[in-house]
Amino acid sequence: MANLIDGKAVSAAVKAQVKTECEALKSEGVTVGLAVVIVGDNPASRVYVNNKKKACAEVGFESYEYALPEETTQQELLELVDKLNGDSKVNGILVQLPLPRHIDENAVINAISPVKDVDAFHPRNVGHIMIGDYAFLPCTPAGVMELIASTGVEVEGKNCVVIGRSNIVGKPMAMLLLHKNGTVTITHSRTKNLKEICAGADILVAAVGKAGFVTEDMVKPGAVVIDVGMNRNAEGKLCGDVDFEACKEKARYITPVPGGVGPMTIAMLMRNTLTAARIQRK
Repeated sequence: MANLIDGKAVSAAVKAQVKTECEALKSEGVTVGLAVVIVGDNPASRVYVNNKKKACAEVGFESYEYALPEETTQQELLELVDKLNGDSKVNGILVQLPLPRHIDENAVINAISPVKDVDAFHPRNVGHIMIGDYAFLPCTPAGVMELIASTGVEVEGKNCVVIGRSNIVGKPMAMLLLHKNGTVTITHSRTKNLKEICAGADILVAAVGKAGFVTEDMVKPGAVVIDVGMNRNAEGKLCGDVDFEACKEKARYITPVPGGVGPMTIAMLMRNTLTAARIQRK
């Protein structure tokens, strides 16, 4: 039976540290601010934005919400981003994805100042992550690394398998494991012998977006299993990419959904925003 990796507890510790450091900055006259931009009325996006605002209040940040209508043009959004780039009260800028179809997400990401890009999606920050010389890390992969560290399992020398190759999770996740001297395999929909590859993983990170995709026969006995997925099953219940009930019998450590990776993403956003404030202060 696997040990549960408690994302709520680990994220609470991260936010507590951020709060302590935020208070120290405030004593020096520095207030940390995060701007969150949401376009349209996507219900999931609204939940995420509300959670981010709540976390800001918890750690002592100022939060600035910009809720724009669905019909907002790309130019109007870019003008807002440019305004926020020049606003000294704003240390971090987060444009909630996905955006309406008529807006080019890449154009918006590229418009955010790299020193305020607390999602770490800007090509300049992605490049820094590739070479291991970074200020910010994408929030979800950074949170996964914190969860792995909380188990006491060393990444160095381990066979690490990432299922998924997205720019937001899969690719940066592989780079972070590589920076810790893991031997990394990225798998995806075109991978042959996927089950056999996964079954050889000491550390398995599932970020594929399919409920119950990882089955028991894909898990090595004693593995660390990290479930990044956030899906709804046929009954409408929140679940991950991993068949939790079956896989927990084989894994040594496993994250639940909810309560695993999810809380870490927002905690790491808070850490990135604090880092951004420090960089801009210099």
